[in-house]
Amino acid sequence: MAGIKALVVLSFTGAIGLTFLMLGCALEDYGVYWPLFVLIFHVIAPIPHFIAKRATDDSDASSSSCQELAYFFTTGIVVSAFGLPIILARVSVIKWGACGLVLAGNAVIFITIQGFFISLTCLWN
Repeated sequence: MAGIKALVVLSFTGAIGLTFLMLGCALEDYGVYWPLFVLIFHVIAPIPHFIAKRATDDSDASSSSCQELAYFFTTGIVVSAFGLPIILARVSVIKWGACGLVLAGNAVIFITIQGFFISLTCLWN
């Protein structure tokens, strides 16, 4: 039952993050949809973790080189997701208000993704 509550909370926070992202694009003052490209980063962020989880064996080692490489790639993806709106605002493609909304949405969505992995780990153990 606790797992269902966690998934409901995670879906709610994911919806809030996507709302921030859409507000950064669709408000009348901003009206530019280039920030939606950060959705690509949201989709590919968990992929290195899934690959590392599948490729490593279940040994007692607290860390492996494959897991560390997955953390490195995931960190690069997350930093890129935060960097794209800043670069778009810096070159005046989007306004700084839209950049702030997209960054807030990024923070909420990535916290939601992390919460999903934490709850998934608790459910399987």
